Amino acid sequence: MKPILCLDFDGVCHSYTSGWKGATIIPDPPVDGMWEFLAEAFKEFQICIFSSRSNFPRGKEAMFDWFNSYAEDEEQRSLVAKLEFPIEKPAALITIDDRAYCFNGIWPDVKELRAFQPWNKEQEIKST
Repeated sequence: MKPILCLDFDGVCHSYTSGWKGATIIPDPPVDGMWEFLAEAFKEFQICIFSSRSNFPRGKEAMFDWFNSYAEDEEQRSLVAKLEFPIEKPAALITIDDRAYCFNGIWPDVKELRAFQPWNKEQEIKST
């Protein structure tokens, strides 16, 4: 059995440029390179998509439908069919999340944590 790679949905798969609009409203396109990454990652991992949407009624279905709506060919549709959408955080080998801190055994400075910005917000700050 392959190890689990857990991907956060908003800000990792879904570009999330519009922000939160509701658990079933997902207006933005994929983050560039997502399909290529999924194709490569499936060679080594079982992939789970987990999100705050996962526990909302129809949240999992909305994410699955979103992936299918952006799948442009049979290869991409086959990737979507292999994705898993758990309702609880899986016991993953590794998780990719745009709003996470990688703990290395040393507690971070709380003020630095408070100033954290996800990658898509840092770009806005840098460009202004």
